[in-house]
Order: sequence, then structure tokens, then C-alpha cells
Amino acid sequence: MLWTIIGILIVLWLLGLLFEIAGGIIHILLIIAVIVLVYKLFMKKGKR
Repeated sequence: MLWTIIGILIVLWLLGLLFEIAGGIIHILLIIAVIVLVYKLFMKKGKR
């Protein structure tokens, strides 16, 4: 589920860069996705 959301956000970010759609909103969403990804990776390492 998380990987799907991250993938969708990356695709939207790339489309935003190519077509200059939605300006900063896409970049903010991508940053949030990266933060969530890093958090999940660290939490997974901590459980081992």
C-alpha cells in the first residue's frame, strides 16, 4: 500500500515537472512521501 502511494506521488511529481502542473503542491507531496518512506525503513530496521 505504501509503495503504491509513493509510486503514484513520484509519477505525479514527474508529470508536474514535465507539464508544469500544480507547481509546489507536487513537490510538497513528494517530500512527504520520502519522509514516510524513510520513517518506515527505520522502523522496520528497529524491529529486527
